Amino acid sequence: MGRTNPTFRDVLGRMEEEWSDFRRALRRRHQPLLDRLFTYAREHADAASHLNHPDRLAPVLVSIDLEQEDRIDELEERVAELEARLEDAVECDQ
Repeated sequence: MGRTNPTFRDVLGRMEEEWSDFRRALRRRHQPLLDRLFTYAREHADAASHLNHPDRLAPVLVSIDLEQEDRIDELEERVAELEARLEDAVECDQ
């Protein structure tokens, strides 16, 4: 028995095609950012394919959110490390 729904990767590919006019209308500096969002969604394609959600946009948005949360966590860690180094340097100078 065949699949009744397209794979998540197929859906995502079609979504990218549907958004291609939007992408072209963006400023050049924003086009890579939109591409990155679709890359984020592809990073979670395996998990999203298990969901089989009726709203095809929902797993895309959650995948993007997950990747952005991961980036925020990494940046917060880097800021904390830099702040600690700065505090150490200030203490050494005093």
